[in-house]
Amino acid sequence: MLAKISPKPLSGTVPAISSKSMAHRIIIAAALANGVTRVACDTTCADIDATIRCLTAIGAKIDPIDGGFEIHPVLKSLEHGILRALAGATLDCGESGSTLRFMLPVACALGADATFVGSPRLGERPIAPLTDELMAAGCTFQGAAGLPLRTSGRMRAGRFELPGNVSSQYISGLLLAAPLLDGDTQIAVTGEIESRPYIGLTLAVLNAFGVKVGIEEGATPGGLPLTVFTIERQGFRTPGAIAVEGDWSNAAFWLSAGALGRHSVTVRGVTPSSIQGDRAISAALMLFGAKGQRNARAATVRPDNIHGIELDVRDIPDLVPALAAVAACAEGTTRFTGCSRLRIKECDRLEAIATELGKLGANVRVDGDALVIEGRDQLDGGRVNSRNDHRIAMMAAIAAVRCASPVEIEGAEAVNKSYPLFFEHYRLLGGDVELIDK
Repeated sequence: MLAKISPKPLSGTVPAISSKSMAHRIIIAAALANGVTRVACDTTCADIDATIRCLTAIGAKIDPIDGGFEIHPVLKSLEHGILRALAGATLDCGESGSTLRFMLPVACALGADATFVGSPRLGERPIAPLTDELMAAGCTFQGAAGLPLRTSGRMRAGRFELPGNVSSQYISGLLLAAPLLDGDTQIAVTGEIESRPYIGLTLAVLNAFGVKVGIEEGATPGGLPLTVFTIERQGFRTPGAIAVEGDWSNAAFWLSAGALGRHSVTVRGVTPSSIQGDRAISAALMLFGAKGQRNARAATVRPDNIHGIELDVRDIPDLVPALAAVAACAEGTTRFTGCSRLRIKECDRLEAIATELGKLGANVRVDGDALVIEGRDQLDGGRVNSRNDHRIAMMAAIAAVRCASPVEIEGAEAVNKSYPLFFEHYRLLGGDVELIDK
């Protein structure tokens, strides 16, 4: 699909969609709980659908209801006191890295004889640090170099060790699996943990389902930071009903459009007390010089004179595409550091940001694991390729606000991965977009 966008400032109010990051975790916990859970989640997307598809494949029953889902936990039988999932399941993760990295440890904890499949790009994304730990815990894999990946054997409780600079999703996956094991479990993480707020999301969901996690901070004999998560043998207990928060990660694009436009943009349904790390978008935009305000139910950003900044994005990698669009039109130089995580997203997102924004006339370069942007008042416009990456497509759409000529986005359907309503909401804010099937 090709999106053709005529440059026009965005303004007004748009509703937040449900948080994809939180929905993954809640739906998985609900499918592993001891009873039925009703999950309030008013929107879905390709990635959430992938997680639901995988859970259904191993026996969960997930029914759409008004405003969310009713989740009946995984069908299981008790055999010698060990929970075992249905054998022979195929788990199609689509393009969702979260689904694969969360469901792989869960399937291993259940003792599932399962085959994981997904898109070619998903098979190229790293998984080895996680599979190495699972193999040490008694699981076996066929096809560990990519997908399809078949797992067998049941994961033992014990101590798992990971470096802090791997994907936080590996840690979250082990945390989600640990309550299913037949003993106490420790997850030891050495070094500074990247994207730590996402682990905080996992811990909050575990707590909501009655799972207590001990956290001990210390140091290795060599002086590196050491974080040890301890989960005693326990199960998931349904809270009965639970709601998914509004999504700050996707709200970031609209708030960034507010910083770039002529009038304010408000996102309704996000809360400043959220545990989502990407709530930092408001603070980041104000650091650029935009004006903003938040209350218990919404966030607003309005334009002002914006200028370049230096920002470590190690904990907020998903905000970089939206912030890069702002930086491209900010006076002076912006430098985003700690961008290494961007190289292993749906595409090499670090290179894609530089190349695709460059096609619109931005002055962007990659410097090691940093992104350096020389701002200009107005971009040119032109044609970009989404690289099948939802955030690259949304970045280009927001950058169109400050372009002199139209922006065309090839592969615009990539937004369906996290935000199928994106272009509908773009129009709701006054945007002029034409969608053409190709």
